[in-house]
Parts: sequence; C-alpha cells; structure tokens
Amino acid sequence: MIRRRQFLKSSVSKGISLMVIPGLGGLNFQTFRNRRKLKYQLKHDIPTKLYDGNNCWVHPRAGIIPGAGKKGKPKVLFTMNTHDISGSDVFKGMYGFQTDDLGKSYAEPKALPPLNPRFETIEGKEHPVAASDFWPAFHSSSRKLLGIGHTVVYTPEWKVMVPRPRHTSYAVYDEKKDKWGNWKKLQMPGGERFYFAGAGSVQRYDESDGSILLPIYFNPHPNGSRRSDRIAVLRCSFDGENLNYLSHGQEISIEDNSRGLQEPSLTKFKGKYYLTMRNDHNGYVGKSQDGLNFEPIVSWKFDDGTNLGNYNTQQHWVTHSEGLFLVYTRKGADNDHVFRHRAPLFMAQVDPEKLCVIRDTERVIVEERGARLGNFGVTNVSPNETWVTVAEWMQFSGKIKTPSSNLEVENYGSDGSVWVAKIHWNQSNKYFKIL
Repeated sequence: MIRRRQFLKSSVSKGISLMVIPGLGGLNFQTFRNRRKLKYQLKHDIPTKLYDGNNCWVHPRAGIIPGAGKKGKPKVLFTMNTHDISGSDVFKGMYGFQTDDLGKSYAEPKALPPLNPRFETIEGKEHPVAASDFWPAFHSSSRKLLGIGHTVVYTPEWKVMVPRPRHTSYAVYDEKKDKWGNWKKLQMPGGERFYFAGAGSVQRYDESDGSILLPIYFNPHPNGSRRSDRIAVLRCSFDGENLNYLSHGQEISIEDNSRGLQEPSLTKFKGKYYLTMRNDHNGYVGKSQDGLNFEPIVSWKFDDGTNLGNYNTQQHWVTHSEGLFLVYTRKGADNDHVFRHRAPLFMAQVDPEKLCVIRDTERVIVEERGARLGNFGVTNVSPNETWVTVAEWMQFSGKIKTPSSNLEVENYGSDGSVWVAKIHWNQSNKYFKIL
C-alpha cells in the first residue's frame, strides 16, 4: 500500500495546479522595506520520469534562451544526468529536453553526447570522467547559455575514485546549431591548493559588467589527511566561449569534525550578497558587501531561534526584488524514512538582516513520496515566473545492491518523476533583466 503525505493537495499529472491556500497567510509574504505584499501561486508539471530498476534521472536544471520560444516566450532547456543506482554517484550520461511554450508541452529527453563522460589518463591509468551537477544559466552580456558543474573521476570499474582530482566543468550552448559544445575545464592557479575544486550544483551570480561570481568548494590534495572542504567565490570572465579564472575571495572553512563546507550558492538582494552552504551537520549562511569576502557564517535557524534542521544537502535561493527566499529540505517533517531527510522540498522567506528563515512563511513546494529531492535547481523564466526543478532520486542509500533493496523508496509512491514547481508571482521581479 502506498503511503502518501498530505502537506498539500496535489496531482502528479502534468499541468495540474497544486496550491492555492487562502487564509493561511503563507502566500502573503511581506518585504522588509516597503511592506508591500508579495504573493505567489504554485503549479506543477511532470514533464518526464525514469526508473527501470537500474537508472533514474538526477540533477534536472534549466536555463533559458530569451525570445527563442513560441510567440516571443523563452525557450527553456533542461539538462540532467542518468544515475546508475548500483553505485554511489555513477553518472554515465547527460540528457536534455526543452519547452518552447513555458511548459504547455515538453519535448522528449534526448542524449547530449558533447556532455557525456570521456576517458582521461590519470596517474598512469585510463579513467572515465563525467561532467555532473550541471547548472545552465543565461549570461546576458554574451547572450549565451552557459552551463557549469564539476567533474567526477571514476576507477576503470566505475567506482568513484578516492582521492581524486576535481575540476569545474562548463559548456556553452550554440543556439544556431541547437546543440551543446563539448565540456571544458576551468583552469585554476597551479599547485596542489585546488587539487579538488569544483562548482557542482552551485548558483552563480552574473555581474552587470559580464563578470561572473562563481562559488566553488575545494580542498588541497589530502595526502592521507582527513578531507575538510572550504569555500571561496571566484571572479571569472566569460567571452561567450571560454570561462577564465581572474581571482578569488576569502577562503571560508569550518572545524567541526565534518567534511567541511560544500555546494555553495550565491545571490544578491538589496545591494548585499548572500551565500548558503552545505555541511554534514547544518546548513550555513553568510553575508557580504562585495560577493567575495564574507562576515562570519552562521548556521541556518528559524526566526524563533530553533535550528532549521537542514543538513548534508543543498539549499538554493529564490530571489525576487520584493523578497528573498530559501529552498531546502529538513528534519522534523514526518520524513524519517527519507534518506538524510531530503524530502519534501520547502520554500520560505528569509530575513536578510537577521539571516534566518521566517517559519510562518514555510511551504512545501514539492511533496515527499519516499525518494530524496536534495539535488535541485532554480530558474527565473520571466519577470513573473520562477521554476524549481528536481527529480526523485530512486535510491534509498548510496549503495543499492538489488532493486528489491529500494522498496523503502517505491513504497511511498516515488516513480522517478522529474518535477517542475512553477512559482507565479503577483508582482514583477525587477531583478529579471536579460537585455
């Protein structure tokens, strides 16, 4: 028997509206400056799904090509990895699909060979190397769709290599040819400092001058010592073809007997920059005047002082000119059966001065059906619409030996669906500038 959560009334069919809850107050968010009410309605699409007992979709994220869709609408292009659930983080292929009409219809997923794994000689052996955790986003200055992620190096038997070098990977979409270019590696300063350095699953911030503030997490070669990742924001240039490192800001670290800080995401709101970070024990957040150097980071909490409950997974920003929001997963949602409590997916407004989540604004934006939802993306598709994209990761733990081991996920209703949570704003987002 399938057990379902009832956090919100929902439908799993494509194009059905999911949430309009008058009277609860959570849809009437207020900004801190002008007290104008910012409201949204939420709808969901499920454009595709994959689970055959061996593979599922992961990391679905989207970028736009302004004006390239029907009737002047943007074309929205998705990328996602296949995941072989027989192992941990085994990404053997990249696929993509698109919509030209803001989700009234979706094309079928197709393979993206330029983004597929390739073989490289590392320490005298041939190793498969995948580009993964990819996030496409439109770069206004160059008018190009630039996708950024990181590499995963495997043993010849497709097991994640430990220790392993890591690079930031990137690729550029050619609109005229309607195809992605081959993925490349961002070249970092020499030496061992950036041996393990990548921008997988991060939100970047593109400055008005065309430079890119790109958060990464990195670690020198461990040389037998315990891994403890740190974070820095890179300033990069992009000329439409090549991404180049220019400099980096403060190196942020933590000493808490964990693997350090990972998967940072950056945004800018009301003239200040905000960085959210993954950690084994807690999510963290920091504030900055320049996007490179940050005030001391603090763990994410609700506005009543209690711990948010997010740990060991991503958080990302939804940034509207009238309000700053965080999307996250957490404990304490009747979700102990979910791996690392990575579902449901919540969204709540952030107090940017106190650096906390406002509890009364928290809402489920993608329901929990047993599978984890921790690897997701956020895309502004128009001034009035923001999409959160995520796939049901059909694997209970990091290593599943047989499909029967996965019943803990399937018994709650997950089927490998890719979700598009469409946030429709009642006010135009003045930060949406693409021309």
